[in-house]
Amino acid sequence: MSSADKNLSVFTTEGLPDISNKKFAIAVAEWNSEVTEKLFEGAYQTLITYGALPANIVRGNVPGSFELTMASQWFAQRADIDAVIALGVVIQGETKHNDYINHAVAQGITNVSLKYDKPVIFGVLTPNNMEQALERSGGVHGNKGDEAAITAIKMIGLKAQAVNGQA
Repeated sequence: MSSADKNLSVFTTEGLPDISNKKFAIAVAEWNSEVTEKLFEGAYQTLITYGALPANIVRGNVPGSFELTMASQWFAQRADIDAVIALGVVIQGETKHNDYINHAVAQGITNVSLKYDKPVIFGVLTPNNMEQALERSGGVHGNKGDEAAITAIKMIGLKAQAVNGQA
């Protein structure tokens, strides 16, 4: 289902783990800050709503979405960080620049997650224009930041179940 058919802020919350003792890092791209600040607000509020303590949420800013991979790696290598959320937006322009950036960031974030064996969440919007970006950062299609945060929470729970045998 495409995000045009789904509200990114509507998700199942059944069986979420206790995250009151979990620490989250959120890497936020400064490019297109009108959008990325809304993504951060959504992610932060979702974490708080579902039990994260404000003191257990750290934020790091990067110039653009391309730098999210490196920031995610720096946070993921920290033993005290349980999950990383990478937030950015790459808007399609007149060139294929967005294709290269989006592919590199998606692959890089996947590699970091696998390398450090912890959730590193791809919370990057890849819209055709600014209107679509705004619609997905708190507009009619919800907020990708909300979705990224709930994904981090669910993956922490799944890891506990899969690796440690915890329910």
